[in-house]
Amino acid sequence: MNDVASKRLNRFRTTPNLLTLLRICLAPFLVAAILEAHFALSFGLFVAAGLTDALDGALARVLKQRSMFGQYLDPVADKLLLSTLFLVLTHKNLIPVTVTALVFGRDVGILVVAAILYAAAGRRDFSPSLVGKANTVAQVAAVAAVLLHQLTAANWVVVFRLVALDATIVLTVASGLHYAWAASRRVGAAAANGHGAK
Repeated sequence: MNDVASKRLNRFRTTPNLLTLLRICLAPFLVAAILEAHFALSFGLFVAAGLTDALDGALARVLKQRSMFGQYLDPVADKLLLSTLFLVLTHKNLIPVTVTALVFGRDVGILVVAAILYAAAGRRDFSPSLVGKANTVAQVAAVAAVLLHQLTAANWVVVFRLVALDATIVLTVASGLHYAWAASRRVGAAAANGHGAK
């Protein structure tokens, strides 16, 4: 029993997972900074969160500390942080409601699709597509641009904000459709295999 508990605890103690947990812990401080209009602090915290995201993956490879737990925890941390920030920034009227609605609609859709795949094909490894990864990058860029826009109204920041928000809209819709298409193919393949086995 002690060995099992020790193994579970060790999952948290690896450096990449600790960085991911740190990113989750930064979320409430980042939200508070935005709600209190401390945009310089919120931008700094967001950059720090981004650095933990970049470092945890790199360290997992370098230190050979990749784990199934980490593979699940990392995207959860990303989604938790980004979804929360989109909600808070929309509440502050800094991101259009339409953009946030699309982001949440896509994420809910992916959860439903993942549940269907697990039920129909027993699949747990629902890896992000290239379009999905691009969408995450666009969301990160959009949040960064919106926060930066509160610090400076420089022309390049204004353009950066508009481009990042437009890219988020386009890639959110595109990645949502791509996940739905990929899921339908996998469910169809699972059904065909099941039918053939009979």
